[in-house]
This record gives sequence, structure tokens and C-alpha cells, in this order.
Amino acid sequence: MKTVGVIPARWASQRFEGKVLADIKGKPMLQHVWERARECAALNDLVIACDDERILSAALQFNAKAVMTSKEHPSGTDRIAEVMQSMDGDIVVNIQGDEPLMAPGVIDSLVQALADDKTCSVATVIKVLTNTAELKDPNVVKVVVDGEMNALYFSRSIIPFNRDNDKDIIYYKHLGVYAYRKEFLSAYRSLPKSNLEKSERLEQLRALEFGYKIKTVLTDQETIGVDTPEDLKKVIKLLS
Repeated sequence: MKTVGVIPARWASQRFEGKVLADIKGKPMLQHVWERARECAALNDLVIACDDERILSAALQFNAKAVMTSKEHPSGTDRIAEVMQSMDGDIVVNIQGDEPLMAPGVIDSLVQALADDKTCSVATVIKVLTNTAELKDPNVVKVVVDGEMNALYFSRSIIPFNRDNDKDIIYYKHLGVYAYRKEFLSAYRSLPKSNLEKSERLEQLRALEFGYKIKTVLTDQETIGVDTPEDLKKVIKLLS
């Protein structure tokens, strides 16, 4: 079984343009992501999927394998699907270019989840959410799961709604890393952007809305997705 890691890296970002090249301790954020991904035992190959010459140039400077992709993709998953049209692989891991703190072991656990459950097309990572500010933050994506840890829904809103203030309710937040079967990627690219995906601006909802099962893997590892300059400051502080 061959596993390929792909880091989708785009220049345009509504909240933080060019963030993947933001400096963290003398290196672009993208390089930190790439270096951590190289430590993953489960990956046989690793490539950065760029949509801008500035990103491609930076990636080549730190000797990463990198390719140019279309600027027109509506999501990182669509970008990865383009890359995998010309690459071999059984399982593909989507490693977010704005998650410089993602632990290599978390990525390895995703690959293992798909190896263990042949009925799942996608696996992703979640963490127990206890911080009230994060719970209310629409930039922190929440997820509800069934008894077998399959995702039921992802939202920027607080889910589930705790009508009776039940103290036993467990909230989970979504960490933006995925593993897919290659055949799912081919099918995903042909699916129209779904209504839920457009409403929440969450690409994983396209998979759920069209009936694909998403397995979630629980971790206690903390990470910070860099969506704003303020997030970048938090990451720099943690790495100092």
C-alpha cells in the first residue's frame, strides 16, 4: 500500500493572503509543515501542490517536491485530486499548509484508520474541545460523531446545542488534516459543490452530503490552524 502526502498551498486567502510563506523563526510556515510531514512513518511520498509561482519558488528553495496546480480549485481537496491524476498511491493524506504544529504521529494515525476500516473513504482528526472561547469561535470548526466515531456533521456553529445545560455534553473540534482513498478523490472532484459546503464554507460537507463516510480519529495533540495574523503570533510564541 502506497501512501502519498500532499500539502495544498494557495496564495489567496480571505483573511491572510500569502500566509503559507509567513515567516516563523526564519523559515516560511510551509517549510515547517513540510519538515514535520517528512517525519511521518506512514508516508511513502510527499509533494506540495502550489497555485502561485511565489509558493513554488519557496518550496523548491528548501528542496521540496512541488508542482503547480490550477488557481480555480474551490477547495484543497480538489487541488489534491488534480495532483493525484498523475501520481500513484492508494491512500492520500491532505496535510494543511497552515497547520505548522501538526504532530507526525497524528498523520500516521489517520492512515491506520483507513487501513483498519475498509468501509470508510475519508478519515480526519478531532480533539475534545473545552475552551469556551474556541467553542464560540466560528473559525474553530465543531463536529458531532456517532457511536463508532463516524462524523455526523461539521459546523462553525456550536454543535450539539445544549438546551438543558447538560454538563456531560462532550464537544469536539476538527483539526484540518485528512486521509482519503485515491478512488474517493476521483469521485469527489466530479461532485458539484454542495449546499451545505457553500453555506458553512467547509469542503468536507460535500463528502457527507453525497453519502460518504468520514471516520474521525481522536487525539490529545494540540495544534493551531493559522487563519489570521493573530494565529501566527500564537504559533511563533509556542515555537519560541
